[in-house]
Amino acid sequence: MDKETKQRLGEIRAALKKYGFDKILGQTAKNKIRSKDDDEADNLLLDDETPVKLRLMLQELGTTFIKLGQLLSTRPDVVGERIANELANLQDDNPAISYEQVKKIVERELHGNIDELFEDFSHDHLATASIGQVHEAKLITGERVAVKIQKEGITDKIDLDLRILKFIAARADRLSEKVRKINLPGIMDEFDRSIHKEIDYNNEFMNMQRIEMNFIDDPKVHIPATYDRYCSSKVLTMEFIDGTKLNDVYASTGDEFDKKLLAKTVLDSYLQQLFIDGFFHGDPHPGNIMILEDNVLCYLDLGMMGFFDEKFKRDLSEVMLLFVDQDVDGLINQLMYMDILDYDIDTTTLRRDLNDLFGRYFGVQLNRFDGVLEALLNLMQEYGVILPNEVVTMARGLSMIEATAHNLDPEIDVFASIKPVAAQIAKQRLSPKRYIKSKKSSAILYGHMIQALPKLLTKTIHKIENEELQFRFEVDITDKVSIIALISALIIGSSVVSFGPRVFDMPVISLIGYIIAIILSIIGMRKFVLK
Repeated sequence: MDKETKQRLGEIRAALKKYGFDKILGQTAKNKIRSKDDDEADNLLLDDETPVKLRLMLQELGTTFIKLGQLLSTRPDVVGERIANELANLQDDNPAISYEQVKKIVERELHGNIDELFEDFSHDHLATASIGQVHEAKLITGERVAVKIQKEGITDKIDLDLRILKFIAARADRLSEKVRKINLPGIMDEFDRSIHKEIDYNNEFMNMQRIEMNFIDDPKVHIPATYDRYCSSKVLTMEFIDGTKLNDVYASTGDEFDKKLLAKTVLDSYLQQLFIDGFFHGDPHPGNIMILEDNVLCYLDLGMMGFFDEKFKRDLSEVMLLFVDQDVDGLINQLMYMDILDYDIDTTTLRRDLNDLFGRYFGVQLNRFDGVLEALLNLMQEYGVILPNEVVTMARGLSMIEATAHNLDPEIDVFASIKPVAAQIAKQRLSPKRYIKSKKSSAILYGHMIQALPKLLTKTIHKIENEELQFRFEVDITDKVSIIALISALIIGSSVVSFGPRVFDMPVISLIGYIIAIILSIIGMRKFVLK
């Protein structure tokens, strides 16, 4: 272990001890019998001050730990609602770096003199955080831009902290039953991927271009333009957005803003991201949304995005439909189909708890979720279900968007907006176009299989001839009767199969059975006839 790692590990251990978390993570393999320390650890976990202590400790330990806390604040299903809510208050701020340091980074990353790259570059920062800071500038071509610059040495510090965090997570997972339940190593792997995406500004650049294309035909939604000549992994140059903050829009009393229209735009644009595009803003809080002239909505800070593939998007649409319809049995079956719930779960108790939840939140006519998603996440936590990160990110984002829409228009009906969109996506499962597309993909795959078949058979026979290929069967293939019976069973079984994908009007399963029968016949011929 090098000197730098030892020093940083010492700082982390000191912080853990200072806030009392060493009692939770400090159990050893010898400590299998309950001791006074175990009781103290339990008391700490139940302590009302634990969330605050955890936030203060993470804040004290700096960038990597602040980002970890921000990730955990989106996972109430893992850390619980109290801790998640407290970690949402983490402040990601750090002293600003000097203009001289900014100039050095910009010139190195963009391969040019800052005075030649920009007509003007403000020496004062607009905003600063632990990873980077933002300056206003003007391009030679006249565009007003915001330039985000990553602070020097951040990547090395994060990588060092990640190595230590993974070591602590693995040790805690191995030695503590309580910690093992939340899968700390899995959380650290997720965090590793997340933070490396955030510190690579090329990732945010591509996110902005992709979501801009998704809304290119929607005049009500604007995504800041990016300038690739002025972007790198550590510098991101985008259109300067001069709009109105949402809090100011909420408080406005004149007719400058059409709040009902904005509420509908906010909700519809996010539902499009979730259920149509499958690519959505992971942190759409009011600070990341600006309102431009003519009631145009602008999304900012697109470094953290969620992604659903086509199958998951359809599955999630069906979950939302069943959820809105309060179909408890259908919801349980769907979550099992998606491998979110295990088939051996106590469905009787879960069904009762879900009915209680729906009865509590849907007992009167409602037009919003108003905490029901959070309650569902908490219920899943009680059953030990760790939801996919994208689902939790979606639920959190949808709750933020709902709150924004209701602040703009208290009468907006969220359910009425969600149901038709989700139904449209769910119906695509039965769409003829999707079936044709699936058939085309299958045809291509089976075509490749047919083309490869002669070559595969030739290679197999060659290996049999040279005694390079060995088969292991549970039956004794030294017995003529056994091998003949096996070949016969394969031929008969393959002949009666009538289901599954087909190639040249023959089921693929049958084709595979015939191929195996041919190979066995060759082995039998070599062993019993040609020997």
